[in-house]
Amino acid sequence: AYERRFPTCPLIPMFVASDTVNEYKSEDEAIHVIERRCKLDIDAPRLLKKIAGVDYVYFVQKNSLNRRERTLHIEAYNETFSNRVIINEHCSYTVHPDNEDWTCFEQSASLDIKSFFGFESTVEKIAMKQYTSNIKKGKEIIEYYLKQLEEEGITFVPRWTPPVACKSESSTSHPRRPVSPAITIPESATKEALSNKEILNTSSSPSEPTAGTPDDKLDADYIKRYLGDLTPMQESCLIRLRQWLQETHKGKIPKDEHILRFLRARDFNIDKAREILCQSLTWRKQHQVDYILDTWNPPQVLQDYYAGGWHHHDKDGRPLYVLRLGQMDTKGLVRALGEEALLRYVLSINEEGLRRCEENTKVFGRPISSWTCLVDLEGLNMRHLWRPGVKALLRIIEVVEANYPETLGRLLILRAPRVFPVLWTLVSPFIDDNTRKKFLIYAGNDYQGPGGLLDYIDKEIIPDFLGGECMCEVPEGGLVPKSLYRTAEELENEDIKLWTETIYQSASVFKGAPHEVLIQIVDASSVITWDFDVCKGDIVFNIFHSKRAPQPPKKDSLGAHSITSPGGNNVQLIDKVWQLGRDYSMVESPLICKEGESVQGSHVTRWPGFYILQWKFHSMPACATTNLPRVDDVLASLQVSSHKCKVMYYTEVIGSEDFRGSMTSLESSHSGFSQLSAATTSSSQSHSSSMISR
Repeated sequence: AYERRFPTCPLIPMFVASDTVNEYKSEDEAIHVIERRCKLDIDAPRLLKKIAGVDYVYFVQKNSLNRRERTLHIEAYNETFSNRVIINEHCSYTVHPDNEDWTCFEQSASLDIKSFFGFESTVEKIAMKQYTSNIKKGKEIIEYYLKQLEEEGITFVPRWTPPVACKSESSTSHPRRPVSPAITIPESATKEALSNKEILNTSSSPSEPTAGTPDDKLDADYIKRYLGDLTPMQESCLIRLRQWLQETHKGKIPKDEHILRFLRARDFNIDKAREILCQSLTWRKQHQVDYILDTWNPPQVLQDYYAGGWHHHDKDGRPLYVLRLGQMDTKGLVRALGEEALLRYVLSINEEGLRRCEENTKVFGRPISSWTCLVDLEGLNMRHLWRPGVKALLRIIEVVEANYPETLGRLLILRAPRVFPVLWTLVSPFIDDNTRKKFLIYAGNDYQGPGGLLDYIDKEIIPDFLGGECMCEVPEGGLVPKSLYRTAEELENEDIKLWTETIYQSASVFKGAPHEVLIQIVDASSVITWDFDVCKGDIVFNIFHSKRAPQPPKKDSLGAHSITSPGGNNVQLIDKVWQLGRDYSMVESPLICKEGESVQGSHVTRWPGFYILQWKFHSMPACATTNLPRVDDVLASLQVSSHKCKVMYYTEVIGSEDFRGSMTSLESSHSGFSQLSAATTSSSQSHSSSMISR
């Protein structure tokens, strides 16, 4: 398919022509090297072309095909202006090491502009624009020629085998096996830089079992039973993201179904999915969302006046949630409970939805990862457009969209009144495009006609208030008595209380201003355990010991930088006049922790005294040979605004006789670890532990 773009390609307008300069074939036909001189019509300003004195730019491209190793390497460099501009590009097609039905594609390039008539900046922009355009176009071109080959009846290429004379040399290590036909090359993440890497699917049977360990592939039966249809590309994305989580979150990872939701929400762009998933895991831990169903009891007002509840399932087996929004006094609920209590109740509904999806997956024997929501708007009026109520609704939508992606399978909106377009105009911009596609809106009694409710819900479970025969136990709502209203001050205090009920503390770490926690140890051989997430920036974690107590902790003078979340602080304990080795000593090797990592560990104390846990800003090291920072380091440092990092931590001290490994804080049920985790590993996963605890 790649070779078909020569000598010229109509899909690449700038590629005018090419001539073969050199060509080599090995005797056994395993190696084929061809070198071409390519003529390009660069999209550059006419003035620039006139100054440069050229209309076309020439590149030399060398393609090396190795049928024995099953690789294609492509090298290209510019011939025109090679004394002023140096462009080198390298691409390679290889067989995936874990699944030989997959093709790996890697592409990289370098640009060095020495001088160009004073137009160096312009040339750089043109080169970047052209290269970015080519990257995005490359997949489309390959797909075009793959489809062309299929139309011609070419659906596979026989595996290369050596001639009979040399067959004994390689026949055992390279058995003959036809390559699966190329069908599709699914979308993959594209990095907007001079580097692009993707895995292309060339398998005709996505669920076909392949050789490998359980860590580098998923069992076909497991996929079909619990995850649904996945292309090899999607399966690969899931495996890679799960492996990354295992490395950085030390075994504390969500189940595959949950990871898959975030991947689907970002069209299987691993970088984007990883970002929102890590943010969600941190949010869940900080607010102990995993325990909300077991530890939080909704106020009686909600139980009496919140007109929503679970009601059987739809025709696809999805749990069905019914919300009689038109009968609900949103203003009264906000005035009586506050925004945070309403949000917490909606979170509990979503957590219950996740649990019901797991149950229905077992009952129906197929993957069910989302639920259906039926919203009845009968009774909706201007009272529902009360500004604080709409504000609370938008906040709820924002939190749910960020932390429960791809959980809504379908939203049926019934009996929409004339005021509905006003509400829809207010809330629709806050709803993800993929989610909006799942909305079905019916005015009046349209839901009773063709394409209505009966297409999605069995007749015998349609609620009675919609003309069905099934008694629905969802509360009818009604007006909340004004006697239950509370003052703004009472509601504010309640909101703060709800979101500070967490064992974790947040802290800011600045350049030159670490955050430190003091732990006093009376009995030697006690165990200090810790669990922290690096929410922003990169930090260095240290543990120190001192025989004398530091001065009372002082709030850092950088008060202007204090974080906004509850419990945010920056405390420094080690006096600037203290000297390491004289006034205090280091008892653990420094641990560098990257943004997004979750770290758990322990230290068995040798002496009584004062131990200081320190989170310190991690500065990027300069390049050893040039004393200049590397490009990657500069880009990383730009992500840490104002040299500020953020950590969320929990520490605990226990007696050595009670110690059961560095994860004791988890085993004692004091930790807010995610219950979405399929499993939690033992102390062997700990990043830091003393020689004694090892």
